[in-house]
Amino acid sequence: MSETELRELAKEAASKAYAPYSKFKVGSALLTKSGNVYTGCNVENASYGLTICAERNAIASAINAEGEIEIDTIVVYTPTEKPTPPCGACRQVIHEFGNPKIKSYCEGEDSNTHTSEELLPHAFDLKKD
Repeated sequence: MSETELRELAKEAASKAYAPYSKFKVGSALLTKSGNVYTGCNVENASYGLTICAERNAIASAINAEGEIEIDTIVVYTPTEKPTPPCGACRQVIHEFGNPKIKSYCEGEDSNTHTSEELLPHAFDLKKD
């Protein structure tokens, strides 16, 4: 699947976001190493700590649907002028599932591409020796 197709899926997911408090709708689409695609959107809650971000929602969908734990690429879409990379909590969760390419898109022309290690260079990791 192309990054353009992943971007469109992430944009579509953002349109389904439940963001009555921040009005900041985020969508995500991820491609697993096995070639499957999963999407997620942010789901806010009046108790902000219970809000789930689009990236973590997509990862949970991949695990729940097929037990997928190897992410190749994750695309994040925000309806903003500049791309918005994943938040710190999402960076840590993404790191748990490898060092995937993370592509941030927006309504504008700009986009950013990073790896998990670039966005979170000193991640907490219990798997390393």
